[in-house]
Amino acid sequence: MSRRIPVNPAPVTQSYLERLIARIREARAQSDELFEIVRPEALYDRPIPERHRIIFYLGHLEAFDWNLLLDPLGLGSFDPDFDRLFAFGIDPLEGGLPDDHPKEWPSQEKVRRYAARLRKTLDEALSAAAKEDSGLARLEHGRLLDVAIEHRLMHAETLCYMLHQLPVERKFGRPVLPPPPAQPHVPRKVEIPAGVASLGMRRLENGAFGWDNEFEEHRVDVPTFAIDAYNVTNQEYLRFVLEGGYRDRSLWSDAGWECISSQGRVHPIFWVRRGDSWACRTMFEEIPLPPSWPVYVSHDEASAFARWAGKELPSEAEWHRAACATRDGSERAYPWGTEPPSPRQGNFDSQRWDPTPVGSFPGGSSDFGVADLVGNGWEWTRTPFAPFAGFEPFSFYPGYSANFFDAQHFVMKGGSPRTAACMLRRSFRNWFQPHYPYVYATFRCVEH
Repeated sequence: MSRRIPVNPAPVTQSYLERLIARIREARAQSDELFEIVRPEALYDRPIPERHRIIFYLGHLEAFDWNLLLDPLGLGSFDPDFDRLFAFGIDPLEGGLPDDHPKEWPSQEKVRRYAARLRKTLDEALSAAAKEDSGLARLEHGRLLDVAIEHRLMHAETLCYMLHQLPVERKFGRPVLPPPPAQPHVPRKVEIPAGVASLGMRRLENGAFGWDNEFEEHRVDVPTFAIDAYNVTNQEYLRFVLEGGYRDRSLWSDAGWECISSQGRVHPIFWVRRGDSWACRTMFEEIPLPPSWPVYVSHDEASAFARWAGKELPSEAEWHRAACATRDGSERAYPWGTEPPSPRQGNFDSQRWDPTPVGSFPGGSSDFGVADLVGNGWEWTRTPFAPFAGFEPFSFYPGYSANFFDAQHFVMKGGSPRTAACMLRRSFRNWFQPHYPYVYATFRCVEH
């Protein structure tokens, strides 16, 4: 079980910088643990075609911190070529990487030495900054360290679903916390009355950290709708598969149909067909398909199921109403209230490697009785990823969000088993392209 990173409080004093430095070290321990899963001979594997080889991330996590903090800490580069090599973004199609053959990449020994030197140099500079009166201000009142922490934790989750696709024999096993026993549940709808959803967060000086796309807070009027109390399960989705959902062109968008047709895909990427039976690829083994686990699918697949069922995916605002609104008209920080996330409220914060049966954490349900809105799988919405009014890109990371405001990505809310607690805040927005099937993403449907 991975180490968990505490939720980020609002910065107030110089000691806050010391706490941020401690959180960086905890985040590093979590990412280090993931690389230890990979057998040395697999470091140059590319388990997901749309992502880089694993070796890239070994250098990227440290190079990102280095490139972000280099100037504010008054440091000088000692390997500009590696700084550039490992500064590339997540998309291999951007070019510029030695992608054709593993032998074109630097040796893992060189990458590890580079990463270790960056980490040591940054630690020394951060320790010195923590003793200076101007240290916090030079780091934008800690915001740069928050960026470094959450960037690493996002990539830790990315590494998890990448390693999920890595063959078992290419990994070292890890202890697995058994899932709670499946609780009997009957699929049902919950009526959500018309009301207001508050999206985003307010931009306050020295306020709690948020990424640029989380600002500015605004209110949305949401009409009455009904939403599934539980995520769609493997068992429910299997009926869609067996009844020809992947063969019915009318259920799919043009691009979605082209994608599954060209790939010959006839079931979710996490499933395995074994004759007349079905299995599920977990992180460390293949097991019979757990019927009560939430199904992990792409946005295309979720949308096709929703059309087949005569429903649709929720909007971002509808998800907020179901998750954070209350029957008395107020809104909560989390579905369960104001208490910071804890293990009794959901499957998140790296407690487990895989999903748990839906409804396993009733203590995390919303005031309306909607279950598992945080954890156990990101939830697809039908809302294209776009800026809120008042959006301002980070000056030090201008492309973080703006590069994806292209109507080709959709908002996801909630969190997965591997999502850190600090990113479970209700304003946090995740996003992916509709064809991408590898992320830990599930869904539920709404009716109007």
